Amino acid sequence: MGRVTAPAPLEIEKTESAEEVFAVPEPDVPWVTIVHNDPVNLMSYVTYVFQTYFGYSKDKATKLMLDVHHKGRAVVSSGTREEMERDVQAMHGYGLWATLQQDRK
Repeated sequence: MGRVTAPAPLEIEKTESAEEVFAVPEPDVPWVTIVHNDPVNLMSYVTYVFQTYFGYSKDKATKLMLDVHHKGRAVVSSGTREEMERDVQAMHGYGLWATLQQDRK
């Protein structure tokens, strides 16, 4: 009979685990709502929205509006992801461009 040889050993590469593949948000890192500058809304209207929705004083609302106007964006609130999703939806309801992200300082 012919010579019988054992099959060559297989080399199995370790693949990334699901945790390594999908970035899992860190629970202790807060989320923020960011309002972005747009060419449509008046500065007085943006100030009004910040006062009305967030309950900010006129001075704080004006400072945030000026950040949006001059820097292109401003963080207007922070909290849990669900709270920030609600704030973003509210800003969209007022016609403002807003997004959310984790606050990684």
